[in-house]
Formats: sequence, structure tokens, C-alpha cells
Amino acid sequence: MANTKSSTKRIRVNNEKRTGNQTIKSDMRSSMREVENHVRNNNADEAKESLVTAVKKIDKAQQRGIIHKNNASRKKRTLMKKVNEITS
Repeated sequence: MANTKSSTKRIRVNNEKRTGNQTIKSDMRSSMREVENHVRNNNADEAKESLVTAVKKIDKAQQRGIIHKNNASRKKRTLMKKVNEITS
């Protein structure tokens, strides 16, 4: 239980930011899953298209500080590797 006005506000603001961050992370994961599904089904063209949106969402999460720079780089690298395997 918060004792002061400022701590009450911090709790409220933190909750709002957490829900926003969860939304962005969820969108990012959904787009990554979409790429992986296309790769699993050997849909090279659709995988490339969804890879572009997935990379954008990963970059946006990294810019906002939701995920670390190296984590974002690793996610993009693994997705690109999977797409390149079915493309070639």
C-alpha cells in the first residue's frame, strides 16, 4: 500500500507503462511467430514479407528500451537465417 501521493502515482504510472510494454512485446512475438509459421510451411515470399514487419517491430521495441539491443539483434539474426534457408 502506498503511503504518499507520489508513490501512488508511481504505482499507477508503472502499471500503465507495463501494460503498454506488454502490448508491444506481444505484437513483436506474434509477428515473429508468423514468420516462423511461413518458414515451417515453406512459403518463401510470405516469409520475406512478414520478416520485414517483424524486424520493424523488433527495432521499435529495442528503441523504446523494452528489449536489449543485443537481444533484438539476436532475434533478427535468427529470423533472417531461417528465411534465407528456405529462400536459397
